[in-house]
Amino acid sequence: MPVFLKPFARVAGRSGSSSRFYLVDCLDLFRQLAPGSVDVIVTSPPYNLGVKYSRYADNLSRPDYLAWTDAWVAAASRVLSPDGSLFLNVGAKPSDPWTGLDVAQAARSHLRLQNIIHWIKSIAIDRDAAGAAAELTRDLAVGHYKPINSDRFLNDCHEFVFHFTQRGTTHLDRLALGVPYQDQSNIGRWQQGAGGVRCRGNTWFIPYETIQQRDRDRPHPATFPTRLPEQCLRLHGVSRIRLAMDPFVGLGSSAVACARLGIGFIGADVDEAYLGEATARTRAAVLEAPGASARPARALPRAPATRPIRVSVRGQ
Repeated sequence: MPVFLKPFARVAGRSGSSSRFYLVDCLDLFRQLAPGSVDVIVTSPPYNLGVKYSRYADNLSRPDYLAWTDAWVAAASRVLSPDGSLFLNVGAKPSDPWTGLDVAQAARSHLRLQNIIHWIKSIAIDRDAAGAAAELTRDLAVGHYKPINSDRFLNDCHEFVFHFTQRGTTHLDRLALGVPYQDQSNIGRWQQGAGGVRCRGNTWFIPYETIQQRDRDRPHPATFPTRLPEQCLRLHGVSRIRLAMDPFVGLGSSAVACARLGIGFIGADVDEAYLGEATARTRAAVLEAPGASARPARALPRAPATRPIRVSVRGQ
């Protein structure tokens, strides 16, 4: 008989929603979920780039890493609803640029690649290219990046967000992320232009928030801003999401985004410290939400480990 997992913690949210966190390998959590029970998965798994985590070795062989990717994507495909979305964030390093593309190929046998979104973390805009409407007085460089000392490679200012679906036909709420037309004369030319906004497109400039102290403000070696999963959720269509999931919770950026939007959430991580931080951040997000009246998060009995952990959890 299957052993049902107990949550590490639960946070009550708005409108009857809740967030449940499990201290367990995500493959074990996937096994507990019914087919088609999750509407959106937003996640950033380990990149296998040798990141130094508190407990894990991020250095599998390439075949083992891709076999593991195939396994968890297959499990995710089983629980994803017919019109669901899997938003998979993955990056690379200049000396190994195939990582993100190899991950996408590993998912190809299970899901359709419907969109490729480019998460821009830093960008330089020439004053002349921006046009007079931007009113720039000089060239503009915005965002954060990690400088690379090399005469072979460029600074890496971008990561992929692959949008996978079951059939490649999932409808999206494209104008939920709409941006105003720069030229108002364009509004009348397009059928959906009456609202004064257009589709944002597949390039999203989302910089990291400036932090004062790394260990205190971002106690995880590989994070992403909460705005990234929030935009993914809005793009899919908040009203259509019954349950969202992140199988690699980390510091809980996806959980925080769900709490802000009033969406039910479930997630897993194999690091107790990360889950504790994710729970606290999610609780804070619920309390900061308009009209919040949530109950405190409950620390629940620790879920038993079911197998040795072979890979690091990149998390958010």
